[in-house]
Amino acid sequence: MPIVDMPIEELKQYQGSNPCPNDFDEYWKRALEEMNAVEPEIQLIPAEFQVDCADCYDLYFTGVRGARIHAKFLLPKNITKPVPAVLQFHGYGGDSANWSEKLNFIAAGFAVAALDCRGQSGLSEDTGGVIGNTQHGQFIRGLLGNPDDLLMRHIFLDTAQLAKIVMSLPQIDENRIGAMGGSQGGGLTLACASLVPQIKLAAPEYPFLSDYKRVWEMDLSVAAYEELRNFFRMYDPRHEKEEEIFLKLGYIDIQNMTKWIKAKVLMATGLMDTVCPPSTQFAAYNKIQSEKSVLFYPDYGHEWLRGHGDIAFRFFMELKK
Repeated sequence: MPIVDMPIEELKQYQGSNPCPNDFDEYWKRALEEMNAVEPEIQLIPAEFQVDCADCYDLYFTGVRGARIHAKFLLPKNITKPVPAVLQFHGYGGDSANWSEKLNFIAAGFAVAALDCRGQSGLSEDTGGVIGNTQHGQFIRGLLGNPDDLLMRHIFLDTAQLAKIVMSLPQIDENRIGAMGGSQGGGLTLACASLVPQIKLAAPEYPFLSDYKRVWEMDLSVAAYEELRNFFRMYDPRHEKEEEIFLKLGYIDIQNMTKWIKAKVLMATGLMDTVCPPSTQFAAYNKIQSEKSVLFYPDYGHEWLRGHGDIAFRFFMELKK
């Protein structure tokens, strides 16, 4: 078959190119301690969108560095016992999408929580205290400073904090939580499942935010990864600090986190993906030690995968057992 990356057998063995900082585990231990010290000040506000089958809320909480974070939160009507929940994470620069797109899970008896990433197109604040409108350049934000100030670190923590908030609600069965998303949402799905190992099922599609150096080596720092090339052009035009930059990116490289996942994982990969090349996805996938499987879409790139939504939906039905 035509390929844009490694053959499948090589993908299954690939362990990544981007370096991992020696203090990676301590870095994320410190990050989680910072998150757990935050008073979340949770608000559940009835949303303007309401339907007969669901109670719909705008969920707000305070994340690290004081940002107010927003998520859409939906509960089935008239529940008599705690229900399973699915966390949803969106693509780079986007938002939590339409309320009506969550109703398939409501019909199946699930709650849904869909995060707006800080500073992207939804209602969450950026660390600078503004709503939205800073949706580009986010994974390079903070590269010139202390790694603890990387913006993507804060977004990873927002996913974990959302998971813990949802799990703490009396209407939710904390032992039946799933996570899903594509592209950035796929990367955040794996980051969330890494930081919150209580998550039971994770369904990432072509995850972003993995193996930055491999993207560079393939000359694919375009589209979602274009800001990496722009960063070098603006701040290190002769690549004198290349090693330092890729090492710092290692703190927010999901391939270095997935060893912590306990969830059962179902990944989807388009073998013609030139936005998030298959090898970068497998750098993260191959380090997962829990039960896992991957579905290949040989003729698809970074796009809607025909039929996969139904497969993922059935996958989450395992939480009903």
